[in-house]
Amino acid sequence: MKLSIIIPAYNEGRTIHFILDKVKAVQLIGSVEKEVIIVNDCSKDNTEEAILNYQKANPELNIQYRKHEVNQGKGAALHTGIREASGEYLVIQDADLEYDPNEFNILLKPVLDGFADVVYGSRFAGGRPHRILFFWHTIGNNLLTFMSNMFTNLNLSDMETCYKLFRSDIIKSIELKEKRFGFEPEVTAKMSRYPKVRIYEVGISYYGRTYEEGKKIGWRDGFRAIFCILKYNLFSK
Repeated sequence: MKLSIIIPAYNEGRTIHFILDKVKAVQLIGSVEKEVIIVNDCSKDNTEEAILNYQKANPELNIQYRKHEVNQGKGAALHTGIREASGEYLVIQDADLEYDPNEFNILLKPVLDGFADVVYGSRFAGGRPHRILFFWHTIGNNLLTFMSNMFTNLNLSDMETCYKLFRSDIIKSIELKEKRFGFEPEVTAKMSRYPKVRIYEVGISYYGRTYEEGKKIGWRDGFRAIFCILKYNLFSK
């Protein structure tokens, strides 16, 4: 079995080699192979140069590189990565260091045990490390998750998590439209309606960044997420 690891990247030239080192080092359980798909969303720094140099220096890591000629947003980069993935399962990995690739195996276990088709990694479940940062961000995350759960009838604790693992044939069969951070509520709404889908949640670590360290999501994205929860659960089924 192959796991496609989709990494959207925007202006991550300074640090992207760190996350690629972690992805390269992790040994996946069940002899699962790795495919890394990096989608450069028209970065304005040296992201492309850093990726190509890493790819050349590490030929043993299966890296597929794609780029957008115009900046379209994280969601659009994920659409490209999902379309290009060749693994039976795929997982989303941010290019920063907020999430630990060593925990891919936590996400994979319910799949390999035959229980899950989709696995969400929750930053708010379990006893793993969680950096203490923004109170209002946490309140916002909890509110968005609560609203999403109301409409989807799921009992997720972290709808906005980056770590989502999907069976590839399922996610590829769903038409996704959101090009920015609305991806999270959209994919959750549409996945909740997929016939007989088995969704699991596992606890993960979270090493959050400050805005000075490169965090990109802001309050406007929170309002967009509310709009997307309503849109994809009530008006656009």
